[in-house]
Amino acid sequence: MSMSSTESSNFEFTKPTSSAVMGDPNETGGMGNMGGVGDTGNTGNMDMAGGTCNISMLWNWNTIDACFLSDSWQIKSSGAFAGLCIGVVLLVVLMEFFRRAAKIYDEQLVHEHRKKATALAATAPANNSSETANGALIAKERPLAFADTVPYRPSIWQQTIRALLHTLHFALAYWIMLLAMYFNGYIIICIFLGAFIGFFAFQWEQIGPS
Repeated sequence: MSMSSTESSNFEFTKPTSSAVMGDPNETGGMGNMGGVGDTGNTGNMDMAGGTCNISMLWNWNTIDACFLSDSWQIKSSGAFAGLCIGVVLLVVLMEFFRRAAKIYDEQLVHEHRKKATALAATAPANNSSETANGALIAKERPLAFADTVPYRPSIWQQTIRALLHTLHFALAYWIMLLAMYFNGYIIICIFLGAFIGFFAFQWEQIGPS
């Protein structure tokens, strides 16, 4: 009987109370206090969700709250996103313009070189066979052939302009690549549209042998 009473007293001493299991609202580690922390955290996330950037590394169609390149570049309205799309199209068109400008400048340099070389070859004395019909034809074709064979290297200022045009084209291409890395479907469509318009406008030229 004494052993029974001892075991009963020990069991009553080690039995957890209901307040320990369920948690006392006055205790800092209670379930009630934990529930309050959880509610506060959820409310904070909802409040922050309206002002944070909406960025996705997967294919998306985000418009409002989408950010590009930095936190300060955040879309707040549909009009701002429409302006961004138009700007992306113009950016790609401008890139095609610099590509065309570099090509035209190179052609101008070659044309000036051939003109100077042709004038130099025309002042050279003709050979003895120029009196014949065949010799006269050779004398007329000689300046053009001479201009095509003389090597040409741009001056330091001409090369500076060529490097500047290349740098502008490269910088725009890099910015366009960064915008495309946000995988926004609208932005990628605008990039394709700008490439079409830019190539159509600035690469419409004669093709074939000159």
